[in-house]
Amino acid sequence: APGTVGTLAAVPLFLLVDAALASTAFPLLWYTLFVLATAVAGVWICEHASRQLQVHDHPGIVWDEFVGYWITMWAMPAGWMWVVIGFVVFRVYDIAKPWPIGALDRKVAGGFGIMIDDIVAGIMACITVHIALWLMAAG
Repeated sequence: APGTVGTLAAVPLFLLVDAALASTAFPLLWYTLFVLATAVAGVWICEHASRQLQVHDHPGIVWDEFVGYWITMWAMPAGWMWVVIGFVVFRVYDIAKPWPIGALDRKVAGGFGIMIDDIVAGIMACITVHIALWLMAAG
């Protein structure tokens, strides 16, 4: 599955960016700006790639998976367990496409359409993992 392979490729890049930003002042702010910049760039990247390939959301276009995973990992605790949990939860949302992900995937066209379902899947995965973290801390 290209989406899973694409997300897997996003993991070492996440680890690299996370390590690079860890020693900065305000690492979460810089990470947020990084994710926003890659999401905005992704609209153009995905639009351009789909035009070149002459297929909307071609399986070879995986920048959207990169950004979706990076969104999932926002403010995540350090450690491999969270890298894997983020990966799995993001893939579940991206594959199952519950509302509104599926509706966005079907109805929104162009580069923004390619990106938006993965952006929302990443947001939902991030929220899900953070709720689980909160419940674990409360319990």
